[in-house]
Amino acid sequence: MIQQYEEKLLTLIDQMVETASDDELFAGGYLRGHISLSAAVCERDGMATTEAMNQAVGESLKDAQSELNPADQQLVKSLWQQLQESVA
Repeated sequence: MIQQYEEKLLTLIDQMVETASDDELFAGGYLRGHISLSAAVCERDGMATTEAMNQAVGESLKDAQSELNPADQQLVKSLWQQLQESVA
């Protein structure tokens, strides 16, 4: 289930490439790493729900908060929210 969810999220990011702004492309690229890492952690730890995956991505983003300035944090957070809603 986690692998399928990860694939859906990454596909949505890939589909944005043709129409996305530079900011959206940045946020999508940044999120790809967090999504893939979180999927691997969930699979390793035997967590198989989309809720666990969403929580893992949220925690990963929170842990990496210092990597981004506040404006970029908001871009990433907003795109993450949109992706979750699109897949739901």
